Amino acid sequence: MTMPFGYVSPEQLMKDRADYARKGIARGRSVLVLTYADGILFVAENPSSALHKVSEIYDRIAFAAVGKYNEFENLRQAGVRIADLRGYSYDRIDVTGRMLANTYAQVLGTIFTTEPKPYEVEITIAEVGENADGDQLYRLTYDGSVADEQGFVAMGGNAEAITGKMQQGHHEGMALGDGLKLAVASLASAEGEQRTIPPEQLEVAVLDRTRPRRKFRRFTDAQVAQLLA
Repeated sequence: MTMPFGYVSPEQLMKDRADYARKGIARGRSVLVLTYADGILFVAENPSSALHKVSEIYDRIAFAAVGKYNEFENLRQAGVRIADLRGYSYDRIDVTGRMLANTYAQVLGTIFTTEPKPYEVEITIAEVGENADGDQLYRLTYDGSVADEQGFVAMGGNAEAITGKMQQGHHEGMALGDGLKLAVASLASAEGEQRTIPPEQLEVAVLDRTRPRRKFRRFTDAQVAQLLA
């Protein structure tokens, strides 16, 4: 059978889309999500004070992303709407990180297979528990794949190098300051040489289990500098 002119096999098409998405993600600055004694810490290298890579989704749930800003911002806004609708229609306790991760997986998978181009994004949905055993980290890639991670998640172009550094230093029950110092050191050394990342180029937030209902808190530059001192 003669193939029509310009035919591309489904396997090759999926491979090309995956390569395209990975290259787009690799161009972005990295983000780290890690557990610490009182919750979950988010650290992103982000010189912009207006465009956030880390945001609150619901009471105990937050969102972190790398890649193309307008695409992951669309996902973030959709997640907030879904969480608000479910919490209003049923009960706030019914809004979970697992539910949101499954919803995002369906959306990203559909976009990857049916749209002209895939989303150039990688995201983490984090939910803080009543204790450390209840903390949950879900990593989602451009094709809708979901991984239930333990301890920490590194995303972005230098994720492998950052993961290697984190594996050497991260442990359960870390203090907030120690976790932040390890995260910044891991981000700074990811390109093969140790850099200095000033506090004003860092975006730092937490899901703090000791806070009342809304657990998300964002840190100012001064607070970041104090924690790193």
